[in-house]
Amino acid sequence: MGIKYKLKLKDLKFEYLKEYFIPDLKEFIQKKSAWVSQVTLYGYLKTRMGAKYVLMFEDEIFLGSINKAKWNIYSTALQDLTFYTISFLKNIRNQHDTEKANEIYFEILDNELQKNEMPKEIYENAKKNFLERYEKINWNEYHESLPFNTSALSLYEWSPIAEELKSLDKKIVLNSMILKWDNVKKEFIELINF
Repeated sequence: MGIKYKLKLKDLKFEYLKEYFIPDLKEFIQKKSAWVSQVTLYGYLKTRMGAKYVLMFEDEIFLGSINKAKWNIYSTALQDLTFYTISFLKNIRNQHDTEKANEIYFEILDNELQKNEMPKEIYENAKKNFLERYEKINWNEYHESLPFNTSALSLYEWSPIAEELKSLDKKIVLNSMILKWDNVKKEFIELINF
């Protein structure tokens, strides 16, 4: 006779899950942050440039601007998603100490520097920015208080588009990223409610 009980993550003690869930959480944060950053940046560039989009990727100066934008947006997206997931788990599931945010973020960032050639200057700025935000964060409210605005503003700020054109696009650009993050939030909630 089998037991007909669906086991949920909230039913297990965090200590038992630490070894297994933390690597998965780190992978989730890394992959989803990269996806949101790339989809929104390249989507915005393609929309704004139209038919010239492919030709612009032959311009070395423009490629340098895209690379700089990509890394800056991604490092901020990592921060937002790290803070969101830890805040959510801390408050909704009563799990995770907030120090895990440091561990997860810096492991991902170090990996990007070593394996994917994240520019050192962006790496250093990202670390500094993360620590400044970490000191000021309200862990009880972060997951509910526009948690992805910083990365949406980063997309707007770093996109290599002329300022006069960007100013026309601000609301659309910010909303496009927030909508992508809404999908990630749903995926995260499904992941922890397995």
